[in-house]
Amino acid sequence: MTRFFQWTLCFSVGLLLQQSVVLRSAEPETGPRPHIKIRGIYGGAPTQLLEQNRTLPELGVNAIFMGSGSLTQDRIQQLKQQGAKVFAEFNTMHVASYLKEHPDAAPIGVNGKICPPPHGWQGICPTHPGYRNYRMDEFRRVLKEYDIDGIWLDYHHSHASWERAEPDMPDTCFCERCLKQFQRDTKTSLPDAPTSKLAQQLLGKQKAVWTQWRCDVFTDWVREFRSIIDETRPTALLGTFHCPWTDTEFEGALKNKLAIDLKAQAQYVDVFSIMPYHARFNHPQDPAWISRQTAWLGKHLGIKGAPGERHQIWPIVQLSDWGETVPVEQVRPVLEHGTRLPATGVMVFRWGSLHPQTDKVEAMIKYYQSIKP
Repeated sequence: MTRFFQWTLCFSVGLLLQQSVVLRSAEPETGPRPHIKIRGIYGGAPTQLLEQNRTLPELGVNAIFMGSGSLTQDRIQQLKQQGAKVFAEFNTMHVASYLKEHPDAAPIGVNGKICPPPHGWQGICPTHPGYRNYRMDEFRRVLKEYDIDGIWLDYHHSHASWERAEPDMPDTCFCERCLKQFQRDTKTSLPDAPTSKLAQQLLGKQKAVWTQWRCDVFTDWVREFRSIIDETRPTALLGTFHCPWTDTEFEGALKNKLAIDLKAQAQYVDVFSIMPYHARFNHPQDPAWISRQTAWLGKHLGIKGAPGERHQIWPIVQLSDWGETVPVEQVRPVLEHGTRLPATGVMVFRWGSLHPQTDKVEAMIKYYQSIKP
């Protein structure tokens, strides 16, 4: 054997070993993940499985997230008897029925007219006092009546349709009420001009001040929600389901369009449930997008997933089909990326459409069982 042949053989073997290491590192990790404290299902209790005499511990599930309107004492008791925590989802800015009797709560667009709901997603003007009182009263009622472990804000952002590959995020709200409050809060004087001219000014040279004011309005809602929890059920967690984008995606739309200031809300929120629906958001073949977005959120908020941290990240990941199909082969990698640090919990979206797909349900159960400490 010549030295050249020996060298070539060694080089080839080394290259193959290196490629094998790279491939193995790209494969989903296995084994217990003690940092994951929450293994949840979003969209209600898995009654179809419970009726088969399967228990939540057998499923690897220890948390159920359900809409606040579907809570019942019997259901909560049943779930807690099986060792699960129960969390409520609370709609903040998306109760479209309110507009039937209060049309003045509709968001106003840059042309001074009511802004149509993008893709049917109807938002509400964030400064409407009646609507705010209505939601705060309901928030308080839910906390008083039900022994829940936490409550998650949902649709807490401006009038927009962003849960899709190509979002539609109109600029709002330029109603007289918002414009007056903006001037009062920021000590800014606006000229006596048509709404279209004022909107142009606020989205132009005064955009930074206008954007921050809008974020502050939504953050103040969160402050009040926090105060209600502290008064009513102080042991409950306050969570939020929120857009998974970074602060630079879609030209900074997280703040510029949706009015979500995550750092400001962190003063009041306990758990951030980022919504990285990889298939829905045009990443159908890239489950790793989930962990990249979660990693950004952790860096942005200074959350590492270490024991005893004030804030936690519990992503809600897509297993059910919505837009793009999520194949059963992706269940494991989706959950693997959803449970990487800084995440300390995870939940799957969503039970109502997922439960008929029994192959994916069983794959979810197998993964949840495998990561239990």
